[in-house]
Amino acid sequence: MRAVVQDAFGGPDVLRVADVPKPAPLPTEVLVRVVSAGVNPVDHKTRGGGGMAGVLGAPPFTVGWDVSGVVEEVGFGVHTLEVGDEVYGMPWFPRAAGGYAEYVTAPSRQFARKPKTLDHDAAAAVPLAALTAWQVLVDTADVRAGQRVLVHAAAGGVGHFAVQLARHLGAHVIGTARADKHGWLRELGADEVVDYTATRFEDAVRDVDVVVDLIGDEVDDTGTRSLTTLAPGGLLVAVPGGASPELVGAARERGARARSFLVEPDGAALTELAGLIDRGVVRVEVAEVLPLEQAARAHELLGGGRVRGKLVLRVAP
Repeated sequence: MRAVVQDAFGGPDVLRVADVPKPAPLPTEVLVRVVSAGVNPVDHKTRGGGGMAGVLGAPPFTVGWDVSGVVEEVGFGVHTLEVGDEVYGMPWFPRAAGGYAEYVTAPSRQFARKPKTLDHDAAAAVPLAALTAWQVLVDTADVRAGQRVLVHAAAGGVGHFAVQLARHLGAHVIGTARADKHGWLRELGADEVVDYTATRFEDAVRDVDVVVDLIGDEVDDTGTRSLTTLAPGGLLVAVPGGASPELVGAARERGARARSFLVEPDGAALTELAGLIDRGVVRVEVAEVLPLEQAARAHELLGGGRVRGKLVLRVAP
């Protein structure tokens, strides 16, 4: 089968398409023919030696975790899916899934039937980003109606889902983004939007119950600065890089909390998300769809930091 592989850590140019062995499902696993694969910042970081490189080990390997496709074979013990089912998922994360490829295998319950209203390109844009938003807001922060939620990088892949899900949960949603994204974010449900290039967000935002930090302290001390926006007892969820001991301590001194976060496969949550998408509660923003052979170009675009929504690779011809 065709797959994007890399033989060394480095820039986008290390990505190349090669012929590799087609996997076979073990018991309780399914073989999925991938139609489209989502591109995420963790792919970009892992390719360069960061991200999940410590989990995957040294190259060669194939990055990618978001896939949408069709079940082609089921292993012994699979009861939830059948051959021919259209599915989407984020298999194996943070272990290697090899999503930039024509086929993947994984436990059947790491997949769900894809939203009926989405094609495979749009469905592939959902799993990692939407599961991150869901697990942060629902499972970690337990966001309730009337709370105030601040979402950093609100126009990105995770951010645009977090805005919509927080609004769905009844929260007052504040997002940080460049000015040209403000109108779109308000359409998605943001009540307030702060242009971080013109205003220090901590000067404009107060009494927040939950901060969804999708940037981290590596960029302009975003996490530490966010602590000043929290109400007493508030929670900061640090997604990229996690919450350092210093950040946890600083939050405690302010009577608040800071927690690390890492998304995990969750077929049940993907089923819930598919329902929200099919009912029109959640929209999916696909910035661009590129062929598998242009994976390096997708990583170049992602590295520019200006992508609205998600990038997707079309795997099937």
